[in-house]
Amino acid sequence: QVKLVESGGGLVQAGGSLRLSCLASGLVFSNYKMGWFRQAPGKEREFVAAISWSGGSIYYADSVKGRFTISRDNAKNTVYLQMNSLKPEDTAVYYCAAGRGHIATPNYNNWGQGTQVTVSS
Repeated sequence: QVKLVESGGGLVQAGGSLRLSCLASGLVFSNYKMGWFRQAPGKEREFVAAISWSGGSIYYADSVKGRFTISRDNAKNTVYLQMNSLKPEDTAVYYCAAGRGHIATPNYNNWGQGTQVTVSS
């Protein structure tokens, strides 16, 4: 079965950086677009970034554009989220997700368990 395992979360001061990783198994990784989402306490889950199967197309939420970078290594079945200039409002549980189809379509069928990111002021 498909399994997505996130890692790299933690506690960081505002202005700091973290790199999240998501290791995928049970699927042909290079056939899937990958996305990062986050959910803060009391809020709905929101889109953060997405990358096409080849890495040739990338989308970001406006709130993270210029600070976060999504990338993937198909040889390692891993997608990354480099987060720089972190702000307290970036505090959330971060989830990676895998889906088929065009990067512009919000269909993700497989989700990880999430990793907590906490940014202190």
